[in-house]
Amino acid sequence: MPTKTVMDSDAVNRTISRIVNQILERNNGARDLAIIGIRTRGVYIAGRIAGEIERIEGIKPPLGTLDITLYRDDLRHKAEWPKVKKTEIPFPVEDKKVILVDDVIYTGRTIRAAIDEIMDYGRPSSIQLVALIDRGLRELPIQPDYVGSKLDTLSSEEVRVRLREADGTDEVNLVTG
Repeated sequence: MPTKTVMDSDAVNRTISRIVNQILERNNGARDLAIIGIRTRGVYIAGRIAGEIERIEGIKPPLGTLDITLYRDDLRHKAEWPKVKKTEIPFPVEDKKVILVDDVIYTGRTIRAAIDEIMDYGRPSSIQLVALIDRGLRELPIQPDYVGSKLDTLSSEEVRVRLREADGTDEVNLVTG
């Protein structure tokens, strides 16, 4: 399958830094922020965002991990039950400005599930969405607050995010065919 690299390692790092600066500007610093990453690669991006916020502000926001498997709206259509991993939100979300992080936003269904799960933990003052890549083709009216890059894709194409924590390298590829 033909593959085109749309972000290399330097671009991924610059993009995360830009997103962090936008988050801090919009929220007047890091006070009351909490970062939650959606498994799998959203968790790694969330960790980088939290680390960069700590480097800039001297405040490390609480960091959580979300597995939305049980909140998916397509479970009844699956031939076999998907493997459920652990959700870890070791802090109260009540009155926090939650920064929800995912690698790619596509239909919006993952984000809807993530918001439902977060709300089961309490009522944050806001939920702001970070997506490294927005590939369009939304099925639900959900839009990210912070976007690394917007790619106009076809439904037959695939966006693959590779991160050093899971894959040994940072890059984003568009796979066609």
